[in-house]
Amino acid sequence: MTVYNLYIFDRKGNALYYTEWSRKKKPDVSQDEEFKLMYGMLFSIKAFVNKISPTPPKDGFYFYKTDTYKLNYYETPTGLKFVLNTDPKCGDMRDVLFQIYSEIYVEHVVKNPLCRQHEPITSELFSSKLDAFVRTFKEF
Repeated sequence: MTVYNLYIFDRKGNALYYTEWSRKKKPDVSQDEEFKLMYGMLFSIKAFVNKISPTPPKDGFYFYKTDTYKLNYYETPTGLKFVLNTDPKCGDMRDVLFQIYSEIYVEHVVKNPLCRQHEPITSELFSSKLDAFVRTFKEF
């Protein structure tokens, strides 16, 4: 099982962070365009789930799967959106995304006085902790 890439968006749709590990196919569009497409898709899926669900969704959507990849999604109460693309055979990644948020993002971005909120994350410490964390779980 493989982890392809990770996106972090703020509540306004700005890409705060992006990294990839095992992405084989490069996109045909610029990175900014890819970020807009990803955020637009998340916005649309979330709206679709909320409208079509016969009962109010408790957690909203947290993944969708195709035959080539699985998009895993976690949204914080403050509107940060974490998107982890993996192999479709990967199990439930909600706990992994929550750990990335609570143990890596909060500890190395929110609590770091050198990192500004709602601006792209440039911290090498954050990047190295995230990379080390992702490489430890079996889906890598």
